[in-house]
Parts: sequence; structure tokens; C-alpha cells
Amino acid sequence: MGTSQHIKRRISTQESPLVTMTLITIALVFMALFLVLPLVTVFVEAFAKGWDLYWAALKEPVAWEAIKLTFIAAGIAVPANLVFGVSAAWAIAKFDFKGKSLLITLIDLPFAVSPVVSGLVYVLLFGAQGWFGHWLQAHDIRLIFAVPGIVLATIFVTFPFVARQLIPLMQAQGKEEEEAAVSLGASGWQTFWRVTLPNIKWGLLYGVILCNARAMGEFGAVSVVSGHIRGLTNTMPLHVEILYNEYNFVAAFAVASLLALLAVVTLIVKSLVEWQARRSGEPLHHGA
Repeated sequence: MGTSQHIKRRISTQESPLVTMTLITIALVFMALFLVLPLVTVFVEAFAKGWDLYWAALKEPVAWEAIKLTFIAAGIAVPANLVFGVSAAWAIAKFDFKGKSLLITLIDLPFAVSPVVSGLVYVLLFGAQGWFGHWLQAHDIRLIFAVPGIVLATIFVTFPFVARQLIPLMQAQGKEEEEAAVSLGASGWQTFWRVTLPNIKWGLLYGVILCNARAMGEFGAVSVVSGHIRGLTNTMPLHVEILYNEYNFVAAFAVASLLALLAVVTLIVKSLVEWQARRSGEPLHHGA
């Protein structure tokens, strides 16, 4: 009886070839129109006037400063979120304490709040007329319309990625191995480096990749706190917007193509991590 029901259930979930091909076609058409075509258009427009103009647009001092600032912001935000994400996930998954639910809610806050709103909050807190603005001015500290504000905004919008990748993974793994290591005399750091970290390495790398991709492409929060000072506080996405608004399409698409290239590289690395994780039998997250 059980076998008969299992066979019926399998038959009921099998679709006809027509339905299967229709679904696949819809998916491929959607990807071609909304993913592949825009990506190809960026590179076509970037090289429309030739390699010389393309390279000149990237070497232009203001563009180069925007590129450097993007890497600086990501280079600070990603390690900071790496430390926070691992610490938060370890605390939530391995320990019971008051306020755990509140901590999880706060971690999800950047997903619920618009990046523009988060940038505005920083302006209200640290701007010249903000809550801490007078104190910062008195001590000659400038956060808003400066690089520190861009870094803070980038950290805020990206800090859930590592933590949210690790929390379900570490909860699924449980804490028996850590407890066994401690009972055998291992210290907290020894337990982390020799037990916890090897078990989460692929999920951690996956979260870092997603965090870095968001950090480099962030626009809304950074736009609010940057002040759009050319050569000083414009990241690559902001620089692309300015160039496009000035009808400098070749330069705009040239810088945009660099962002697109970084996105493609990120997808490739992400796929390699997923493949390696499957090969090693280690899930990237709970249920993977």
C-alpha cells in the first residue's frame, strides 16, 4: 500500500514535456531580457567609441578616485562584517542568553529599511545639524560628506550577509563538537579555530562574497552621506550616475562595465564556492 502511494505521488509530480519546455523557455527568455541583454549592452556601449576612449575614461583622475574609494569602502566593510557576522552567529547558535531574539531582529534591520533611509539616519545623527554634529565639529571630526560616512553606510547595509549565512548553518550543526572539545581541555580560541571554523568555512566564504558584492554596488545609503564631491566622496555607482546625467555616455558605460565585470567575477567565484561545498559534502546553509 505504501509503495503504491509512493508511485502515485511520483507520477502526480511529473509534468508533461510541453509544460516542462514552456517553463524552461519562460525562464530563459526572462534571463535573456533582464539579465544577459542589459549586461551585454553595458559592454557594447562602453566600447562603442573604441578602446582608447574606454581606457581614457577609466584612467581619468576622478574616475580613478571613485574606483579607489569603492575598494576602500568594501575593504573596510567586509572584514568588519566578517568579524561581526562570525561573532553574532557563534553567540546566537551556540549560546542561550536574554535578548537573543532582539539581536536576530536587529541583524535583519538593514533588509527591512531602505538604504536611503539608513543614509538619512546617519545624516541626522552625525551631520552638521545632527544630534552629534556639534560635538564632532568641536573636535574637528567629519563623518558626513566624507569617507568615514561612506564606510559607515556601507557597513550598515552589508552587515547582515555574513551573519545571516552562518546562523542557520551553525544552528543545524549544533554545539556537540564544541562541547566535546572543551571537555577535552581545549580553550575557546582552540575550539573556534580547530572545530567551528573548519565546519563553517564554505558558508563563511559564501557570505563574504555576497557581502563584498553588495558593498561595491551600494548606491542609496552612500548617495545620501557622500555629498557627491567629485574626486573625494563618489564611489563607482555614484560616478556612473553623474557621468550619465552629464550625457558623457562613453565614460559612464566604461565605469559601469567595470562594475559589471566585478559582478561577473563575483558570480563565478560564488559558483565555484557552491561547487566545492557540494563536492566536499559541506552545506553552505541549513537545508543546502
